[in-house]
Amino acid sequence: MSHKLLVTGSAGFIGFHLCKKLLERGTEVVGLDNLNSYYDPKLKSARLEHLTRFPNFTFHRMSLEDTEGLTSVFKNNSFEVVVNLAAQPGIRYSLENPSSYIQANLVGFGNILEQCRHAKVKHLIYASSSSVYGANRKIPFSEADPVDHPISLYAATKKANELMAHSYSHLFGLPTTGIRFFTVYGPWGRPDMAIFKFTKAILEENPIEIFNHGDVARDFTYIDDAVSGLLAMIDKPAVGLAQPDTSGAPHSVYNIGNQRPEKVLKVVELLERYTEKKATRIMKPLQPGEMLETCADVTRAHRDFGFVSKTPVEQGLSEFVTWYRGFYRN
Repeated sequence: MSHKLLVTGSAGFIGFHLCKKLLERGTEVVGLDNLNSYYDPKLKSARLEHLTRFPNFTFHRMSLEDTEGLTSVFKNNSFEVVVNLAAQPGIRYSLENPSSYIQANLVGFGNILEQCRHAKVKHLIYASSSSVYGANRKIPFSEADPVDHPISLYAATKKANELMAHSYSHLFGLPTTGIRFFTVYGPWGRPDMAIFKFTKAILEENPIEIFNHGDVARDFTYIDDAVSGLLAMIDKPAVGLAQPDTSGAPHSVYNIGNQRPEKVLKVVELLERYTEKKATRIMKPLQPGEMLETCADVTRAHRDFGFVSKTPVEQGLSEFVTWYRGFYRN
């Protein structure tokens, strides 16, 4: 695929890996990221440094809320596909700083929709989240399940993104596809996520906090699997991916997950094995906004673009620990 793509959140975890794969296969990529300090900007800069080595990569430092800057980027480029991964992530932080979620995830996403509409972009792919399933009890989570009970503001903004995208698809014929990512992890991962936090604490011999006394399970999805799903979506024309069970608009939503929920305690045991150190555990009650279990039904993604999750958690965690020790020389 030779046409030009815009990837927002290009210095973020998933954005970096996606850009790298696209650049390696010769695609021209324009990256956009505000490099904010929600987590260590040095990690974002290190990712970006890898991308800027490619001659087919151009980078703009800006926020999605910067309407003028965004308009200029769209005016000076012709994008067939836009992948919007920029967002304010995290569930706990949404309790502390709700306005950052309103700005980045609602105002910012609205700006992206407007630009894609006026530029007549052929396909907008955007990150949603497994968090939208909220208080749902039925496992595994399917895209056909109602998602009307978000239990965090972060989840509410992601559900809002799906509704906003659907309305643009319906009103303006803009093909949009939302990806409900399930706990993506791996090398270059986010420091605010459990696997990164646990690894850091174990290696530094600090205690780790385990919530709901360990009775929590997550559908941990390895980064390479998540990116393979995104690439398959980029390569397939958006038209025809509409969900006939919901409406006639060219808008779809897909789960991208591993389909195998793992208990957090098992993850800790595996990290102990790979770091060759014992964790000091502090058991805590369930945090506000946290879900007890997540598990993806990926039937729809498999049917429509052959998505398969290949990486068992044992392999993925081993790869992560190897990367962590190399990057932090620990």
